[in-house]
Amino acid sequence: MIYIAGISIALFTSALLLLKKDKSTADYFLLLWMLLNVGHLGFHYLNFVGTLFDYPQILGIQLPFPLFQGVALYFYVSSVTNQSPQRNWHYLLHLIPAILAYLYMISFFTLPAAEKIEIFKQKGGEDYALFMSILQIAVFVSGFIYVVWCSWLLIQHKKNITSQFSDIEDISLSWLQFLVYGLGIVWCFVIFTQSDVIIYQAVAVFVILIGFFGVQQKNIFNKVEQRFKEPQEIKVKEKYLSSGLSEENSDKQYEKLTQLMEQDQLYKNANLSLRDLAKELNLHPNYLSQIINEKGGVSFYDYINTYRVEEFKKLIEIPENKKFTLMSLALDCGFNSKSSFNRNFKKITGQIPSQFVKR
Repeated sequence: MIYIAGISIALFTSALLLLKKDKSTADYFLLLWMLLNVGHLGFHYLNFVGTLFDYPQILGIQLPFPLFQGVALYFYVSSVTNQSPQRNWHYLLHLIPAILAYLYMISFFTLPAAEKIEIFKQKGGEDYALFMSILQIAVFVSGFIYVVWCSWLLIQHKKNITSQFSDIEDISLSWLQFLVYGLGIVWCFVIFTQSDVIIYQAVAVFVILIGFFGVQQKNIFNKVEQRFKEPQEIKVKEKYLSSGLSEENSDKQYEKLTQLMEQDQLYKNANLSLRDLAKELNLHPNYLSQIINEKGGVSFYDYINTYRVEEFKKLIEIPENKKFTLMSLALDCGFNSKSSFNRNFKKITGQIPSQFVKR
């Protein structure tokens, strides 16, 4: 049974997260999301096998659950990408629709068991028909908003990491994209089919895939997401950045940067970050980012990889280096993977490395 499989995988994933040492905030959000799915699928399974009405005391608890799905996705994605709300109470704002739904349903929860069952069978009856319609619309709107919102967070995160790191191979967005697009597909079923069987089967498959692919994501089950979390001090308004850096000082710092890169060849460090380079220059990372953007006209990521490509072009011209593979030379230049090397080389030169060498 697909529902049992989904519940089992959600519980298994929750157990892994509970046992994980040094859990991050994102881990806790993912844990809560998995437990939410356990409850969501559990209620539907009881209804599917016809035993839900045997437990009238819990009837109705599951109705606002869909309002938590998009919120849980947002909490997780924003936490992993370090774009969380600035104040803790801001989290509560996202929970207001669900809280209002539960407050309205207090009168339903206090009804006798027989009445609750009858109202449930009539899908709201006369007293709760309007509430059910409003709740359904709220679910549609909530899902759409949060899927779009999380997609935007991923776009912003991609911009952030290219301004902070010279290599982003280990900073894969595929896992987060899977979660966002996967929930988006589920929401399409919610909006266009309105069939509980299809919707909950989609939810079960989604949870199973989370469990299957999730255990392979080192940024979830190992604490490496800290590598690409943007330091809080870097989040400063742009107008503040430019106000403390004069044009003359910017030119001097850019000259120092160029000299440092050409003489010390720091770009050969595959894990070189904006903060590392800023320390070498005794300069705030914000100012260094601004200098590279304004004077070099590129992001930090492209700036460093341009040096790496130029270094490779020099090495390939040396006759003694013909005995080495292209990848071994690329590693010497600071690239740490073939995909990163090929992608950046083609982006900068318009050719893949093998074409350049043949020419």
